[in-house]
Amino acid sequence: SIISSSFIMLISLTRQSITRVASQSAKRSYSSTSPLSDRIVVAVGGNALQRRGERLTIENMLKAAADMAPTIAKLASEHELVLTHGNGPQVGELALERSAATFDVLGAESMGQIGYVLAQALSSAGVTTAPIICQVVVDPQHEAFRDPSKFVGPIYGAKEATALSQSLGWVMKPDGEYFRRVVPSPPPKEILQVEAIASLLENTPNVLPIACGGGGIPVSRVPSNPRTLQGVEAVIDKDACGAKLATELNADGFIILTDGGGIWQNYGKPGAREMKRASPEYLLGTKAGKNFPGSMGPKIQAAIDFVTMSKANGKTEAWAAIGDLKDAAKIFSNEEGTIVKEDVKGEGVVWRESRVAFEKKQSKDQHKSG
Repeated sequence: SIISSSFIMLISLTRQSITRVASQSAKRSYSSTSPLSDRIVVAVGGNALQRRGERLTIENMLKAAADMAPTIAKLASEHELVLTHGNGPQVGELALERSAATFDVLGAESMGQIGYVLAQALSSAGVTTAPIICQVVVDPQHEAFRDPSKFVGPIYGAKEATALSQSLGWVMKPDGEYFRRVVPSPPPKEILQVEAIASLLENTPNVLPIACGGGGIPVSRVPSNPRTLQGVEAVIDKDACGAKLATELNADGFIILTDGGGIWQNYGKPGAREMKRASPEYLLGTKAGKNFPGSMGPKIQAAIDFVTMSKANGKTEAWAAIGDLKDAAKIFSNEEGTIVKEDVKGEGVVWRESRVAFEKKQSKDQHKSG
């Protein structure tokens, strides 16, 4: 009968679906009910929510997020995704408004603000999200507190920077031809909500977690009672935290999306060239990104950290990538951006052909990504 035939067909399709999911799960080194075969953590800079030349307002952030949402939605439809984001411009703006507030509180505020903006935009693109406020444990005695390096907030001229330093006690450092405020940026030691993020991935595959925004809220454990937490005056680098998050989630890939492409040699100089693929050993050996310690340098280090930490955990095929937000779909095929992985043949690097540093009208502003 028609009913019997339909029932048999339904059983057949169900078995095929179960077999497909089981087959994909067998390839994984983590638990998941998602039919998608790979787990990716994607990090976008805080500058992705601020168009060049526009004021940092909620309205402008919503517009920028709406522009970005289709790209993230497409990635989420093809991969098991976790989204993290920077907060450099936003937390700096909040600090201007409330100079007496500590950076752990400002970080939490910016995380909620940006999480809402991204959730709003992604909902319009058909993606259900779960923004998660994440606390990240750091060492309050780390050397980063003796030499602040994380740029936050807007740029200033020399006179204005000096005035702010004297009136508010801010530490200011050169960022190109201008100055910006810098704050301590200790490395993340422990992501307290990582189990909640993993549970979402494993049990609710249709929900996109937004986690560890701005590197998470920096906290430390009280030595006399380690269960007690206290806020720390710092901003954790979002890419460093993203690499740790990706490692702890046993992700297959970690993508850092910028507004200026992949990793370049001699950026902005004659003969500059972009890397197509590079090994961690090559990047470390050539000190790639060291000329941009407040921007591209941490992104490269985060990519290296994810690949090497994954290898140490037995995941030798893990890869990281750095590329332009608008080229996100082409990064997977290595048509754009730079892939960082083990076992790059030859000298450990493959260069892109016939590409100069200004092909995409890049500017040094790309190195100010949050």
